[in-house]
Amino acid sequence: MAELLTPEENAALGETYLLAGTVFGLLEAQAARYPQNDLFVLPAKVQALWQEAAASLSYADVLAQVLRLSHAFEAAGYVAGQRVALSLENRPAHFLHWLALNRLGVSVVPVNPDLRGEEVHYLLSHSGAVLLVRLQSHAERLDDVAAELGIPVMAPGAQVSASRGSVAGGVPGLEQEAALIYTSGTTGRPKGCMLSNRFFLNWSWWYAAQSGLISLRPGQERLMNPLPAFHVNAMGHSFMGMLGSGGAQIIIDRFHPRDWWDTAREAGATAFHYLGVIPAILLQLPPSDADRAHQVRFALGGGVHPDHHATFEARFGVPLLEGWAMTETGGAGTLCAAFDPRSIGERCIGSPDRSGPPLAVRLVDDDGNEVTPSQPGELLLRSGGASAREGFFSGYLHDAEATEKAWSGGWLHTGDVMRQDKSGRLYFVDRKKNIIRRSGENIAAAEVETVLAAVPGVAQVAVIAALDPLRGEEVMAVVVPGEGEREALAEALFAAAAERLAYYKVPGLLLFVPSLPTTSTQKVQREKLRGLAEAPLSQPGCLDWRARKQGLRSATH
Repeated sequence: MAELLTPEENAALGETYLLAGTVFGLLEAQAARYPQNDLFVLPAKVQALWQEAAASLSYADVLAQVLRLSHAFEAAGYVAGQRVALSLENRPAHFLHWLALNRLGVSVVPVNPDLRGEEVHYLLSHSGAVLLVRLQSHAERLDDVAAELGIPVMAPGAQVSASRGSVAGGVPGLEQEAALIYTSGTTGRPKGCMLSNRFFLNWSWWYAAQSGLISLRPGQERLMNPLPAFHVNAMGHSFMGMLGSGGAQIIIDRFHPRDWWDTAREAGATAFHYLGVIPAILLQLPPSDADRAHQVRFALGGGVHPDHHATFEARFGVPLLEGWAMTETGGAGTLCAAFDPRSIGERCIGSPDRSGPPLAVRLVDDDGNEVTPSQPGELLLRSGGASAREGFFSGYLHDAEATEKAWSGGWLHTGDVMRQDKSGRLYFVDRKKNIIRRSGENIAAAEVETVLAAVPGVAQVAVIAALDPLRGEEVMAVVVPGEGEREALAEALFAAAAERLAYYKVPGLLLFVPSLPTTSTQKVQREKLRGLAEAPLSQPGCLDWRARKQGLRSATH
């Protein structure tokens, strides 16, 4: 396996990517170097589903389409500093519009297709988007909200609507905002992470600099990512990794376990990205003689169940490389266990002593003191470059206070608890933040609580993360009921959540209790509810809504 780059080699590699200045600039450079290489690949099933004209788009194809689209936006008056919302699912159109607008210095705001009206209203109004580009199939759900806010709407391929928005200013360049991606916070409302071109280009640098079990082969890799394009993983990590290495992104609509390996073989996948739920589901497939009949060299992700890690690798022959990153960190703060020994089954995410954007790491206790080796502590990060924040997110939109709190003391406070062994390797332990991570989705408990607390008959409610063998964690509502029939209240709670929240935020478990543990100031003592979350179905009367909840997802797709 290849070894780490020398500091000089690493710096030179980073400079080649940062010189591109923008994501579009990197596309332009790579199209000159790899014109005939595939950049996007659509398996036959996905091509038919979306009625796409082509099964693949080369670097030259993408550049030509991006330039035509960008010139249309330019002629319609779109300029640097504006934001355009995109509701285009995982389709090539999402990336083509992003690249076209990036050339002009216009930022994009990806829209989760599972969001409900109230959630879409918040995202569009908070972001200040001046245009919504959406699929025709999304019109019924989105157009009324956009009209209420006075935001013009267009479908891909239609004439570009004239710009009517105010200009925030700026020019395309490293520090110009390239995307505004919303991530859940502990205060209920999602926070808008402002992400620069440097943020995204750093991911190209990070991926190209990796050695060990990753060691990308320029112009040869084909990465399959089932994660949604409105998340930073597919839009930043995998896409920028492939763009930077001359590789291809295999685009699929979503994770389909039954034909996962067939799709990998058909598309010639050499790698894939995963969440912990994906290996868990793939292990449930009947064993087959074709389990190892593929070209996949590695898979990169996070949250694989400790009991599944070694079993998956032995069966399918694919190393599962556990990694760690946040929307706020991007390539500047990505970690991955790409070298043996990987401490399989121990949630090891590798060592901070790696190639890529320079990074400094600390583990601290609740008082901010560094912990000793093997002791758990909160992970703090900062760039090892000229500025502590270099390459990280540029801040939370309209929330300077939250931004500065995150960077308290000059370090980014991740809210994740890690431990570090004597060799320097980091191991994920737990999260400090009141966030539920279900199948890769970050869900703020406070947001769900707000919806449930408004249902008549609810005296008190706490939403917690319950352990789930398939999805890592599940949303669990612990409710103190008022007067009235509990069965009717349960139905009202489910209906309210299903109406106002994306399906994945809806509680999958509900437990009625006589009271909640609180402090003297009436704050719920969540740590005292942990026992309920460890074995929720062992609690008398606990309602299991997980299958019903999944039915909501099916109804919207």
